Amino acid sequence: MRVCAAPPFANGQALSRDTRWRPHDLLRLRRLQQFDGEPAWVREAFARAPYAVVRRALAAEGVIAIGVRGVGRSQRYGTWASADDIEHVISPEALAHRSPAGERAAMPAFAALAALRSEADGPLRGFVWGPTGSAGFELAAQVPTVSESSDLDLLIRTPSKLAHEDAVRLLGHLQALAQRAGIRVDAQLETPAGGVALAEWAAGKAHVMARDARGPQLVADPWAAVRGDDV
Repeated sequence: MRVCAAPPFANGQALSRDTRWRPHDLLRLRRLQQFDGEPAWVREAFARAPYAVVRRALAAEGVIAIGVRGVGRSQRYGTWASADDIEHVISPEALAHRSPAGERAAMPAFAALAALRSEADGPLRGFVWGPTGSAGFELAAQVPTVSESSDLDLLIRTPSKLAHEDAVRLLGHLQALAQRAGIRVDAQLETPAGGVALAEWAAGKAHVMARDARGPQLVADPWAAVRGDDV
């Protein structure tokens, strides 16, 4: 996030891990609380599309860490929402089979997404997955967000360990798709230790970066780290 509001609670209250919403879920909000230092563009962006994405951060009970999206990469704002203001929650996987409006389907990111979901025997078969980033936001909010050069960002839920050879195969398939579409396709694995880039896990590094609500940490095995037996 380019700018982030100060939390509306004391540090000692940041203990909540409410599973009703997860990182990358999109929340439709009835209102957006205003905090000191809010960028000037935020109110207009929220009026255009009253949605925010759940971000990785611990919060007090009943408070959710969210990100607001404006126009362009420079307009990103990390702030906080009350659970009472949530009208609807949309997960990335709920967006995997949604289609954009009309001619928007020709955008490279959406064309790549359509190609992925049409692969009955593709490498994503058997996974729970969906789009995040600009593609996910546009599919949820139904407002133009994706550009000709937008990446296709994917979230792949991997509660069980993904073998390195399967990660390599999946990464290769996505890279080939990206080359055909002329864009980047970036995939993140959602593991018990947090979000891990598919490219990092496929690279066979001794440690990978896992992004969790408590912050990023290097782990050897994102599926073992939460049990305390990571080295």
